[in-house]
Amino acid sequence: MFIFPLIFICSFVMAVREILRGNSSGLLLFMIFGLSIYTTTMSVTFMLGLKSIIPTMQFFKEALIFGVLLLNLANLKYRPRFHLIDYTIMAFLLYLILYALLPIGEQGLFDRLIALKSTAFYIMVYFVGRTIDAKEIYINKYFNYLVLLTIAAGAVLVVELLMYQQLQLRTGYAEYNYYFFNAEPSGQYGISTTFDSDSGYRRFASFFTNPLELAAASIISLAVIAGLYTTDNNKLRINSVGMLGLGASFLAILFALSRAPLASYFVVIYVYALLTKRKAITHIIHLGFCVVAIYVAYLFWQFEQNHEGIIQILINTIDFSDPSSIGHLQQWVEGVLAIINNPMGLGLGSSGRVAGTLGENVGGENQYIIIGVQAGIIALLLYLCIYVMVIRTGIKWLPKLKGKERQVCLTVLLIKIGFIIPSLTSEFEGSAYISYINWFLTGLLINMIMKPVITQTKPADDH
Repeated sequence: MFIFPLIFICSFVMAVREILRGNSSGLLLFMIFGLSIYTTTMSVTFMLGLKSIIPTMQFFKEALIFGVLLLNLANLKYRPRFHLIDYTIMAFLLYLILYALLPIGEQGLFDRLIALKSTAFYIMVYFVGRTIDAKEIYINKYFNYLVLLTIAAGAVLVVELLMYQQLQLRTGYAEYNYYFFNAEPSGQYGISTTFDSDSGYRRFASFFTNPLELAAASIISLAVIAGLYTTDNNKLRINSVGMLGLGASFLAILFALSRAPLASYFVVIYVYALLTKRKAITHIIHLGFCVVAIYVAYLFWQFEQNHEGIIQILINTIDFSDPSSIGHLQQWVEGVLAIINNPMGLGLGSSGRVAGTLGENVGGENQYIIIGVQAGIIALLLYLCIYVMVIRTGIKWLPKLKGKERQVCLTVLLIKIGFIIPSLTSEFEGSAYISYINWFLTGLLINMIMKPVITQTKPADDH
């Protein structure tokens, strides 16, 4: 198991080396290979009796982000042109900082600052992507690394399936979470209830934090594969490595048994087909949807309702009769009522991961509601505006871009659309790997489309 801390530390050292050489994009080495195994690394380190160094290792990611951001700002060769998305993101960040500094809510200053980091640190990651020298980043290389990561995750998952046992049972996962986050072991397997399913099937996470993070990583992988192997004229030219990565992503989304990301996985495929004008794929999806709808209607019309296995999961998901869906509904109702009663918010740390650690959570299990409960309707509207603007910008610019700029645009667009549904059932920004990759690429996209206009020095008739 020591291989995980070794990879984590090596990816950090390699990223720092690249950054010191002037290649800020080396940060992606750590974001891809380090953050994907973050919790597994920490839990193995704890299991090996090295808990004293864990706080230092936990700070690696923030130190790299702040360091690279400062270097990028110091090395700017021109005054950046700001997009409306930039202004909205800065307004959102300043608004949350205000909530952290002012005595709003029942949490102390320290807890509010921790909640601020959990709720808004990804904005720093966005500005790293926004200020990096886009001309010097070899996006193909890092996209290929993401495909290789997906294949590695699939290989670990296959081993888990063969043993029919989650990796987290062997890494000290439960002990680490109890010691650092006051989360007692729970569920059928003594890890966490997120690894259980109501139908009795095990849920797997490979080397990611939990099944939801594995499922979300699969959506990122699918979007990256689409961006990497789609040409400027919308031809899909995927090689054997890409096919293996695609297969690994589908295996992961399947055995993570996370319903919202699974639905989003097919939504991403459908949106990709629409964007690239692949009528065959859209027709197949339309036909498949009709067949599934007819079959589900048949199941509901049956007099006997003693379904088991996958059919039970499907039925319980649709009619919201399983405990997980009921729990989501209860959390949503509680959160919405809190927003209605306190439209300016209850204060940072009143909802989400920090509140859960403190045992004082209000609402939750929904990224949008968590923001609204903590900082009110204004913060929620700003976040939603950012999200919608990024999607609209991606749709607008996709036909205009070529090469790596188009690769990034298509990838970001598919990721953002793919994350809409999962964000309704979880605190999606709480995962460092998912959030960092998502917002770094978002910042990089805006960076690319807002590149400075070079003033022409040639005479007009020489053009």
